Amino acid sequence: MKIEGKSYRTIWFDNNTVKIIDQTKLPHQFIIKDLKTSKDAINAIKTMEVRGTPLIGATAAYGLILSIIEKNDLSFLKKTSEDLIASRPTAINLKWAIDRMMKKLLGVNSNEILKIALEEAKAIVEEDVNFCKNIGTNGLKIIEEIANKKKGTINILTHCNAGWLATIDWGTATSPIYHAHKKGIKVHVWVDETRPRNQGANLTSYELNEEGIPNTIIADNTGGILMQRGQVDMCIVGTDRTLSNGDVCNKIGTYLKALAAKDNNVPFYVALPSSTIDWKIKDHKEIPIEERNSEELSHVEGLDKDNKLQKVLIYPQKSKAMNLAFDVTPAKYITGLITEKGVCEASEQGLKGLFK
Repeated sequence: MKIEGKSYRTIWFDNNTVKIIDQTKLPHQFIIKDLKTSKDAINAIKTMEVRGTPLIGATAAYGLILSIIEKNDLSFLKKTSEDLIASRPTAINLKWAIDRMMKKLLGVNSNEILKIALEEAKAIVEEDVNFCKNIGTNGLKIIEEIANKKKGTINILTHCNAGWLATIDWGTATSPIYHAHKKGIKVHVWVDETRPRNQGANLTSYELNEEGIPNTIIADNTGGILMQRGQVDMCIVGTDRTLSNGDVCNKIGTYLKALAAKDNNVPFYVALPSSTIDWKIKDHKEIPIEERNSEELSHVEGLDKDNKLQKVLIYPQKSKAMNLAFDVTPAKYITGLITEKGVCEASEQGLKGLFK
């Protein structure tokens, strides 16, 4: 997708260096950062310079390549893979990408390992682009159905950033929106600011603006009243981990949006590539829910009057804060899952009908 009219992907490899868009600096600064070591890749994931499940997976794949360039040694490669998996525990794509890379690399001759690693990482990246594009064409059909019944603009609510900045290109939740916009369907997006890191306000609104799609940032608790007023035609969110029974683990606050949507008969869809499906865990209570630094809640960052980035404390200094990063939306609140292979009900039968 585009930034200031120029096409970008979120990550690419050039001259033994991984290039990323530093998303901690958006929307106020656009900075391309170099990752030159495996520790750089791990840190980029931990600090959320890269974020979004598919992009985290791609970064992990490239992190293994950087490990090979640093030290072409199997024990070092295995240690790097373990450190990458531990960097963010909830996003299933991270482990999926590492497992896929290691399956290709174990037993490979040291003279060939870098070449094979590069080929597999490129395959992961290109696969994600194609998956997200297909998610868009499949989700477009849903938007078209709504547009055929309603005159005027289609109002879509989304939570967090499941846009192209969270993937390699296109995004998951945003891909149907981009496809609808390109087809001439009038869409408007309600963008949850998504505290505490404001990924909706900082990233989703930013990328929608760059593509010329009308959008309005709202406080996280506004969605319910908009649905009551009939101002939301559908919800589309992404997912960091989808269980085989259709339960979805996504950014904290997603569950509450699904409850409000159910109560107001608003369709609630989840967009996902198959790489985010966890076929092993059967009970959502077994999902490791990441708890991040409470400073993300107690402080906010923005531009001051001199156009300089500043971080300020907004809570009483003695107050404690809990910062859970994700929650789980049970399948019964989900209208459907939009995947690269089609749309299915949020259930084991629905998912297996597409992927097994």
